[in-house]
Amino acid sequence: MIDTVYFEEEVLQHPTATRVRKALPKANWVPINRFQELFNIRNQNFRIQKKNPALILAKKFENFVLPVPSGFGMNSTKNFYFSHMYNCLYDCDYCFLQGLYSSANYVLFVNYEDFFEHISHTIEKNKNDSQMFFSGYDCDSLAFDKISGFSDQLIQFFEKYQNVEVELRTKSVVTKSLVKRPAIKNCIIAFSLSPNKIAEKLDNKAPSIRRRIKAMKDLADYGWLIGLRFDPLIYTNDWKVQYSELICEIMGQINVSSIHSVSYGLLRFPKKMYKKISNLHNTTGLFAFPLDINNNGVTSYGKEIESEMYHFIQKELQRYLPVKKIFHCTG
Repeated sequence: MIDTVYFEEEVLQHPTATRVRKALPKANWVPINRFQELFNIRNQNFRIQKKNPALILAKKFENFVLPVPSGFGMNSTKNFYFSHMYNCLYDCDYCFLQGLYSSANYVLFVNYEDFFEHISHTIEKNKNDSQMFFSGYDCDSLAFDKISGFSDQLIQFFEKYQNVEVELRTKSVVTKSLVKRPAIKNCIIAFSLSPNKIAEKLDNKAPSIRRRIKAMKDLADYGWLIGLRFDPLIYTNDWKVQYSELICEIMGQINVSSIHSVSYGLLRFPKKMYKKISNLHNTTGLFAFPLDINNNGVTSYGKEIESEMYHFIQKELQRYLPVKKIFHCTG
C-alpha cells in the first residue's frame, strides 16, 4: 500500500513510529528534517501523487486543537477539531483536501500524547460549557487505523471525560479496534454517506455504501452511537429518489435509538478552492453542472437548488428522526 515512508529523524524512536515500522516492513524509509520540506513544495501534481502517495511521519508543535469552521458543529456550546493526520486514503472527486493541500502524501503526526494534553487543557478551560471534539476533518478517522492505532488511544482518553463528546468521522469499515472493546456513550462514529450510484462514481477507493451501512449496523449492535453525515449533497436528475432510498435503507437497518445525530450540507467550495479542484477533475460530470458564486465567495449549486435540496432532505429525515437530532451544516 505504501512504498516509501519519510520520517523526521527525531520521531524515529517514538512508539507510534515503531508501530508504523512493524506495519510497513517492506517500505523504503527515508530520513528528513521537517515534513514541510516535502509537503509544502509548490507546483506538486496532486493527481499524479495520489496514484502512489508516500507516508510522512512528523511531530506536531502547534495548533493541536482549533475551533470548528462556522456551520460545521453540532448543538454543543463549544465545538473543536483536531487533526492527527493530513490527507485521506480515499480519493473522492469532491474532497476539499485536494484543494487545500499541494501534496497528496499522507502526514501522520506521531505525538498523540501532545494532542491529548492540549485537548485536556481545552476541556478544563471550557468546563462550564458543553463541548464536542471532531476527528476526521483533515483525514479519515479510521481508514489508517490498522497502521496508526490512533482511535484506540483516543477512545481510552475520552473515556475519562464522559461529559464531553467526540466524533470520529469516516467512510471506513475498519472497525476492529472498536468492536473488541466496550462502547463509550460519549463517542460518536459518524459515517459520510451518499446514494449508492453517486458513491460508485465519486467515492473512489472508499468502501461501498452497503459495506458502510453494514459497519454502522454492526457498531450499533455493539452499543456504539452512530452519526449520519450526508455532506456533501450531490445534485443529479433523480437525486430525490436516490436520497430517499438511501435514508430508507439506513433507517430500516439501524435503530433510531443508536443514531446520535444526522447532518447534511450542500456541495460547496471557496472560489479559489473550487477552481483548483475543478481543474484537477475537468473530465468528471461533478463539475460539469453550472455552479454559482454567492456574495461570500462560496461556489455551490445556487439558492434555488440549495433550498429545494435542504427542504427535501429535512422532510425525509423527519419521517424517522426527531428534529433535535438533525443539523444543517453550512461551513
